[in-house]
Amino acid sequence: MVGIKDIAEAAGVSLSTVSNVINGKRNVGKKTREKVLQLIEEMDYVPNEAGKLLKTKENHTILFVFSDFDRSFYLEVLKGVNDYLKNKDYDLLICTQRSCEKYMRNNMSSGCIVLDAALRDDTILRCANENYPIVALDRTSASPYVRSVIVDNYPPMCEMMQDIIDRGYKRFAFLSGVETSLDNMERYRGFCDTIEKNGLHFHQKNYFVGDYREESGYTAGKILSLAEHLPDALICANDNMAIGAIKAFKENNIRVPEDIAVTGFDDIERAQEIGLTTITVPDYERGYLAALYLMEALNGKDVAKTFQISPKVKMRKTVLVKKQK
Repeated sequence: MVGIKDIAEAAGVSLSTVSNVINGKRNVGKKTREKVLQLIEEMDYVPNEAGKLLKTKENHTILFVFSDFDRSFYLEVLKGVNDYLKNKDYDLLICTQRSCEKYMRNNMSSGCIVLDAALRDDTILRCANENYPIVALDRTSASPYVRSVIVDNYPPMCEMMQDIIDRGYKRFAFLSGVETSLDNMERYRGFCDTIEKNGLHFHQKNYFVGDYREESGYTAGKILSLAEHLPDALICANDNMAIGAIKAFKENNIRVPEDIAVTGFDDIERAQEIGLTTITVPDYERGYLAALYLMEALNGKDVAKTFQISPKVKMRKTVLVKKQK
């Protein structure tokens, strides 16, 4: 690859002269400028943008961090982020949690949007500063440099559970996502509080730990299929796990919703296709708002620390209109 040193040697000038020509400075004579530009074209010289960024500490790149490729809602979030940024002269860099920290600095990216439960809070706190704002989609933070666009999980979970109980369901199982995630904790709290409010009891033997992936839902469904008495309904912390559980029930000739009702959370495309009762999260809008929040932070605008998105309950055919006693 041709470098600036090669251009300088061919032109018989100093490195600084070539640099001045490349950067459009006016302290170079006309003939010398023309000679350097001609050699740049003839020798097919391409500026090293990465090196330039390291020196100038200026860029127009937004980093998006995630690592769970099994969850389809990420694509909608990314569409929202990209649609906001595409008219703002900013590039979008997508990175996994394993290698993200080296890019979470202002000589590599301007700011960061995080949607990855595996990314530790201390990493975010270490990277966020006055010159490097971060927007989190999966947590809140005490740092003044971290803003949050999060889902208000608790009210719709309470609403959905109350509707299910009103239909005659009394015995429940719960399949969690990543237990330490804010989404999971709020969804489980809404589940438990509504059961308690209605004078019902939840047995901890019917609590299953998942990880938001379809495979963990399938495993929970296989285990439940072995039980002597099925619960009335399996409440899953997201759609992917609900879809996995339904697959396991079908393989074991357990009917949904006649033998057991199943619900999810997110309303991904596959949930709509199978008629899954769930809670709709506007993921495209979520991504768009995250990008807007980050851009306002980069422009020094004063915005609220946290923006909460309100999801909507979607009752579909995986829950009976009325549970038979």
